[in-house]
Amino acid sequence: MAAQLKSGRAAGRSRPPTWLGSGRRLRLAGTFLKIGALNELQYRVNFFLSLVQSVVAVSTALVVLALVFSHTDSLGGWSSDELLVIMGVYVLMGGLIRSVIQPNMQQLMTDVEEGTLDYILTKPEDAQLLISVRRFQIWQAVDVFVGLALVAVALVRLSDPLNVSSVLAFAVALVLGALDIYCFWLILTTGAFWVTRVDFIIELFDGMYQAGRWPVTIYPTWLRIGFTFLVPLGFAVTVPASALTGRLSGWLLLGALGFTAALMAFTRWFWRRGLKNYSGASA
Repeated sequence: MAAQLKSGRAAGRSRPPTWLGSGRRLRLAGTFLKIGALNELQYRVNFFLSLVQSVVAVSTALVVLALVFSHTDSLGGWSSDELLVIMGVYVLMGGLIRSVIQPNMQQLMTDVEEGTLDYILTKPEDAQLLISVRRFQIWQAVDVFVGLALVAVALVRLSDPLNVSSVLAFAVALVLGALDIYCFWLILTTGAFWVTRVDFIIELFDGMYQAGRWPVTIYPTWLRIGFTFLVPLGFAVTVPASALTGRLSGWLLLGALGFTAALMAFTRWFWRRGLKNYSGASA
């Protein structure tokens, strides 16, 4: 078993970071999604609980937004309807985090702490792929649809016609933002290879993510930089919303693409370095 573990680590380190583009590996992710959906469907009442939780959270956020705009016509140059787009993207991205990214990162923390990551490292597949797609909490994805509904309502209220390029830019920026958040989570979680117990990062991230309900442009310069490059809330929420409100330039989208590529490369390197420090139950 120890020899298999060593071989699995070597295989995981030697594979290039191209698993997102592999059809076979995407089918593997689809299989995990199907299994996760079947498991979640056993507890359908969780859907209604997630829906109620989402409605209450969004209603509270809308009340706060209304209170803010009862005293001003704009916030950092953003109108109330434009901020509603921000809120929609924020809720949508939060649903994606809680349904896909966070469950897998929590499982990784547990595996490192208990030494059960061996079962992943000995599989004939890229370890980073497996730890990223093996758990799905589909009922948490209700926020994705609630967020899309908020965006749709905001766009109707804005009454500005959308063109195909804006919609495409929004879709691209949304995918890039999701990848940025995934990388940020994985970097934090990989710290478990050195610290072992990193459960606190869940509360840490949740606290930081709250700042994403507002555009990063309203914050002081030092916070704006931090929420863009250290904690990529700007790329995850503000940039996609900017695409729908006519604020996104081609250069900014290109910069988001370059940042995401660099972050993914660094995340891959950091993950492989972390594996070198892992000593499992059978190592």
